[in-house]
Amino acid sequence: MIERWLRPGTAAVLVMLASVGALAAAFTAQYGFDLQPCILCIYQRWPYGIAAALCLLALSPPGRRYPGPLLLLAAAALAVNAGIAGYHVGVEQHWWAGTDGCTGPGGTPASLAELRAQIMASPVVRCDQVAFSLFGISMAGYNVLSSALLSAYAGWAGWRGFTGNAAA
Repeated sequence: MIERWLRPGTAAVLVMLASVGALAAAFTAQYGFDLQPCILCIYQRWPYGIAAALCLLALSPPGRRYPGPLLLLAAAALAVNAGIAGYHVGVEQHWWAGTDGCTGPGGTPASLAELRAQIMASPVVRCDQVAFSLFGISMAGYNVLSSALLSAYAGWAGWRGFTGNAAA
């Protein structure tokens, strides 16, 4: 039974659907519920798009010859996403400071002109403030979990396809 779920073709479809679903949820939160993303939220969308594209390529006629390596690349993209989301959770929880593009420049301005420049350079949406949480877990926290699980699944199925242990 589990062998069916580990076939590279099946895994490519499921990882692609999950990646597109995660992007749909992010865009629905942004445009449907007016939860504006910070820069780290935007960064977390790219690996999902890359993973979906790699899985789509694995399902295309030329990519069907290399489903294992393509799934391994998708797993790597999703692992990077889990790292970005983990960093974002740390910024939200104030475990460490975010980048200037995330929380704005630090320091005390010496003049009114510097203060004005600092305010104008500050991001509209700060990464260190949780915009939405469910059961005490932020969207970035859920993204850590989903990206890590998808990465593990894609990696496992991709490795089996790469080594020839699974039928396409």
